[in-house]
Amino acid sequence: DLEGALWLESYLQKYPHTVLIISHDRGLLNRAVQGILHLDNRKLTYWQGGYDQFARQMTERRAVLTAEAKKQDARRAHLQAFVDRFKAKASKATQAQSRVKMLEKMDLITAPEEAKKVVFTFPEPEELSPPIINMDGAAVGYGGKPVLRHLSLRIDQDDRIALLGRNGEGKSTLSKLLAGKLEAAEGRIVRSSKLRIGYFAQHQVDELQIDETPLQHIQAIRPTEGQPRLRARLAGFGLGADQADTVVKRLSGGQKARLSLLLATIDAPHLLILDEPTNHLDIESREALVEALTGYSGAVVLVSHDMHLLSLVADRLWLVKGGAVTPFEDDLETYRKMLLSGDTEMKPVKAADKPRKATRDEILALRAEVRKCEERVAKLEEMHGKLQAKMADPALYDDARVAELESWNRKFAECQSAMTRAETLWVEAENRLAKAERS
Repeated sequence: DLEGALWLESYLQKYPHTVLIISHDRGLLNRAVQGILHLDNRKLTYWQGGYDQFARQMTERRAVLTAEAKKQDARRAHLQAFVDRFKAKASKATQAQSRVKMLEKMDLITAPEEAKKVVFTFPEPEELSPPIINMDGAAVGYGGKPVLRHLSLRIDQDDRIALLGRNGEGKSTLSKLLAGKLEAAEGRIVRSSKLRIGYFAQHQVDELQIDETPLQHIQAIRPTEGQPRLRARLAGFGLGADQADTVVKRLSGGQKARLSLLLATIDAPHLLILDEPTNHLDIESREALVEALTGYSGAVVLVSHDMHLLSLVADRLWLVKGGAVTPFEDDLETYRKMLLSGDTEMKPVKAADKPRKATRDEILALRAEVRKCEERVAKLEEMHGKLQAKMADPALYDDARVAELESWNRKFAECQSAMTRAETLWVEAENRLAKAERS
């Protein structure tokens, strides 16, 4: 769980001896390690720093190698053209032979292969009138014994909610109640009449039919669709032709998880409930999930021990504690520090009152803010492109220009950081404007 993951991270930071970690947890690999050993094409390379620094350096290095390979290809083509043209002429034979030797002695620079990007494609639902779920005094439990009580909660289609709380407090129970897997023991739950819900939990991966292929799984729920369409759906979750025809018991944990995610989202749900979706996903798949959830127009309720995922997706936090569910007033970093310090007195806040209708002047001001944020992002993207071009110059990596390279590296990192902040502010401004226009 999240508490255990944070404890491990803190323990490893203080551990006085050597540690070798294999992990898909980006936060852990940023905060608890001092270097990355990268295995690629049967070669092992050591990179100083955490994962984000490694990823940035890898991108820069790939750009440099690609530029050098392109430059060398042009040089080789020029030399070969001379040889092909003059090798039969006696007067030019010596020069042609000289160029043949130059070609033979030239160390071949191979452009790095582009890493195959993992992409998840979530179908988009139509928009429903808010709220899509409304609870009033609801309770839920097992065998007549309540786990959660006095639930008065509201979910709109644009919500991104992370459920926080220690193991055993009832996060999964709340997820099942929202998904309709459990009935309320008391109180009232009103769901939009057209509401479709997608639900992913770890146990569902284990409930896949192990002797059937992914193609057979979706054929069972889409019997009228042709194979090309079904295979396209599978490809949209990183399951290519080979995996589509492989029985589930021979798939990796990540491939099974991607199949379960596909099955959870195939009906274009208005509400997607994900209970520990990243357990079997590698870093690239986790990033693909972040991108898919960020672009998804339905509501998301998320239970995860992956702080990186929670921080990028969730904009609301609900604390599940002591049989109650309440909004959490602080941010994820505060929650992380509270867990590490053993502070059990986490400060919930009572549910906010229904927001008042925004005035015309307020909406105009928000639109101006969005435009300003958009312009800022565009300028930083232009600057980022220029810096990338500079970093791709092979001459910059000469031993005599170490200080200059460090300076450009700092500028590049500062630009990336500024872009991240600017994009976050832009998204926040867009969200404020959207809520104001709906009020």
